Amino acid sequence: MFYIFSNYNDFFLDNLICISSYKYINLFIIIFIIGCLGIFVTRQNIIIIIMSIELLLLSANLIFIFLSINMDDLVGQMFALYVLTIAAAESSIGLALVVVYYRLRGQIGIDYISTIKG
Repeated sequence: MFYIFSNYNDFFLDNLICISSYKYINLFIIIFIIGCLGIFVTRQNIIIIIMSIELLLLSANLIFIFLSINMDDLVGQMFALYVLTIAAAESSIGLALVVVYYRLRGQIGIDYISTIKG
């Protein structure tokens, strides 16, 4: 008799974990969409574009970490750490370029950045 209740509880807990995982994955997808909108809607502000790229990478990292925890695998977490390192380097180099460009030109505009070619 207890075996039947045991299976029922395992079935209920497995389904509960699956239902809650959809909520998290939907949240990560919403963060990814916000990042895409930040890139494609606001093309005039370079700082917002860099922050939107960071949101894209953050949502991808969160999906990697969440799925690696659910599958009991460390590969996703190691890959997320690698992507996080690349994102930090990309952000710092991008902000350094923006600061140098502002010192040279006195203004920051996406339309005028193509004049940097050298």
